[in-house]
Amino acid sequence: MARNLNDASPSGLVINGKFLQRSTSRSGVYRVARELLVALDKVFAKNPALANAMACRVIVPGGQGTDLQLARIEVEVDRGSSEMRPLMRRLYGALWEQLVLPRRAKANVLINLCNMGPVLHRDAFTMVHDAQVYTSPASYSRAFRTWYRLMLPWLGKRNRALLTVSEFSRKQLDAYGVADAARIEVIYNGCDHVLRLVPDLAKADAAGLAGKRYVVALANIQLHKNIGVLLKAFQSPELRDMTLVLFGPAQREDFESRGHAVPPNVEFLGFVSDEELAGLLQRAAALAFPSTTEGFGLPPLEAMALGCPTVVAPCGALPEVCGDASLWADADDVDRWVAQIVRLRDDDVLRADMKRRGRSQAAKFTWDKAARRLLEVVLGQPLADTGLMAAAD
Repeated sequence: MARNLNDASPSGLVINGKFLQRSTSRSGVYRVARELLVALDKVFAKNPALANAMACRVIVPGGQGTDLQLARIEVEVDRGSSEMRPLMRRLYGALWEQLVLPRRAKANVLINLCNMGPVLHRDAFTMVHDAQVYTSPASYSRAFRTWYRLMLPWLGKRNRALLTVSEFSRKQLDAYGVADAARIEVIYNGCDHVLRLVPDLAKADAAGLAGKRYVVALANIQLHKNIGVLLKAFQSPELRDMTLVLFGPAQREDFESRGHAVPPNVEFLGFVSDEELAGLLQRAAALAFPSTTEGFGLPPLEAMALGCPTVVAPCGALPEVCGDASLWADADDVDRWVAQIVRLRDDDVLRADMKRRGRSQAAKFTWDKAARRLLEVVLGQPLADTGLMAAAD
């Protein structure tokens, strides 16, 4: 049902700012929430009439503010009530989200961007990025997957609608009974945030990668990330002259303790900044992304936007997102991964074509589009129909 923004007392928007706590891990879900918030603020800044008609604030728990600078969205820091503080010291985030946030949101529309939200607030939209607690349960702890499997169907029933990031995820959430597909709206991620970065080559140079041919991939031991197939591929004599550069939390011993043989031409960089990753990707022969399932798959698009070719497994939402701009290798086909990487290494024409295709595909996914789509879902009508958009739009 469309919301009338010309009403004298229109509902405002409240955004669940749990992801802005300084203790929150900087995951892909965090990235999406942060970029959507920034893009939403820019839409309001360009359209003061819309911002005035739909007052928006983000509520951050924990007694600490955020370094995020927003022009039109108010940042409200919730320091909690005295009676909640002892409990919050133990399970602060979940308790605040379920018990305190609904009272702070009051009669406003509540938007939850990170898979979870309070079941007590019905006038809400929750972005559930994927169904991987069902499809890849071994990638998560028992407590985590039990909590999510309990809460997600409740949110699917009680929220005005769920949001997700691809048609693939929409179908998966429907198939696992989280919500009917008709009550799930798709909002694609953007990837243009990487174009704001100034690439930093210091990490690559410190690792001795200058002048070397290398492939970049995630250092992640979750089963569905499937990094084991790359470790096997780089044992091939055909890739002996190349380096597999893994960035992220997992180290050599983490893979070896799980039975993986790690060849000598694998380099572990640990955590890298966004700028350092951009520097790595600009010099790389390819980004390899062998996941067996993804609700969206942001890293390949980020690589494409920076002119880095990609080799991707045709799983989950990756075909939907990557289109014809990636080379493909089945998730468990080691020889195919070797062959596709060799093609990019040896064929200059192919490499240039994949860079061109990648940039064109990545340009379709912007955070401005995502923010506008979010507002249209909340309003139940196109933004142009509100009469509150700037003429330039």
